Amino acid sequence: MSYHDPTPGHHQPAYDQAPPEPRPYEQPRPYRNPDTGRRTGLIIHTIADVAAAFLGLWILLYLFDANQANVFVEFVHGMADWLAWWSQDIFTMDTEGLRVVLNYGLPALIYLAVGHGISVRLSRA
Repeated sequence: MSYHDPTPGHHQPAYDQAPPEPRPYEQPRPYRNPDTGRRTGLIIHTIADVAAAFLGLWILLYLFDANQANVFVEFVHGMADWLAWWSQDIFTMDTEGLRVVLNYGLPALIYLAVGHGISVRLSRA
């Protein structure tokens, strides 16, 4: 009985050979846990949502004329001022309600867009 190679010219790789050496200009990539990017993305996503929620809650409390002396309303207003410090008085309207909506709504939308964008980018990396 003779052995006949079913695929002539095809050679099986030798498993005892060492892998090829990397080229000198290529740096080996460190191991990266894929769950780390997802967790970090989820944290950033959540922080952006909480920031936007505080800003949106302040807009609602202001528009519904909440009691400004209430401790909860003061806390929400303080957090909204802290989160929107950079956007204060971008819009100067005569209508106070519209001014609050625009000056606190803009940072809320930016926090959502940037936070969710970074989150998606980290989750895919």
